[in-house]
Amino acid sequence: MGKTFIAGTLACTYASLGMKTIAIDADTSPNLALTLGMTPGDAGRIIPVAENEDLILSKTKTDYPGVFKLTYTVDDIVTGQGVLTPCGVKLLVMGMVRTMDGGCACPAHSLIRTLMSHLIVECDEVLIMDMEAGVEHLGRGTAKNVDIMLIVTDAHQASLVTAGRIAGLAAPFGKPMIAYVANRVTSPDVLERIRNAACEQGVEVISSIPYDNDVLQAGMLGNSPSLQKEYAAVSAVQELGKSLISTLKGT
Repeated sequence: MGKTFIAGTLACTYASLGMKTIAIDADTSPNLALTLGMTPGDAGRIIPVAENEDLILSKTKTDYPGVFKLTYTVDDIVTGQGVLTPCGVKLLVMGMVRTMDGGCACPAHSLIRTLMSHLIVECDEVLIMDMEAGVEHLGRGTAKNVDIMLIVTDAHQASLVTAGRIAGLAAPFGKPMIAYVANRVTSPDVLERIRNAACEQGVEVISSIPYDNDVLQAGMLGNSPSLQKEYAAVSAVQELGKSLISTLKGT
C-alpha cells in the first residue's frame, strides 16, 4: 500500500468512468503494471522507453557526437509503446535499472519530460505518473509540467522528512496544487501527525487512505486490488480521484 497502489487505483478509477487514461511508470524500479492488473509475465515483456535504443536515437540523435536534440514529437510514443492493461488504462513504462552500474536514466527522463510538455491531451484525457520515491525526479525536471502533484506519505519520520523535501522543491514550479495524501492511516493520532507535518510546509492533506489488510492480502496473492470497491483503501482512493476531477474543472 504505497504510491504505486494509489497511482494505479486512480488510473483504474478514471478508466472505469469512461475517461481515456494514460499511466506512466516513471520509477526506475517499476511495478505499476501489476497494480493495473497485468500478470508478472505480461509485465516482464514490456519494453521500457529507457531500453528502446532505436526509439531514443530516433528522437534525440544528431550528426554531432555528444549533442542531442532537445525538441521532437512524442505523440507517437504512447501509440507505439503504450500497452493496454486489463483495467482499460494505457501504460507506458519509462525504464528500469537492471544492474548496479546501469547508469543514469537521464535520456529516458528527458523523453518523458518532453512527453509531458507536448503530448496533446483531449479534454477528457487523464495522464498519471508514478514517480520514483524521493526527490530525484524533481531534480531531473520530469515533474515540472504536471497539473497536480500528490505527495504520498505515512506517519514515519523518514517519510515525512522526504515529503517535506519534495514539497519544498516542487513549490517554486508554481503548480496549481501540491497536496499530501496521508497513507496507511490507522488512527486519528496518525492522521494528525501527518497533518501537522503538512501544515509546516504550507500544504493541505487532501485525502486520508486507511491501512487496509485486504489490500495487503491481495498483493500477497498477486491480485490487483484496484477495482475492489469493497476495500476501504480502494474506496478512499476512488473518492480522491473524483474530488481531483472537480478541483481541475474549477481551475
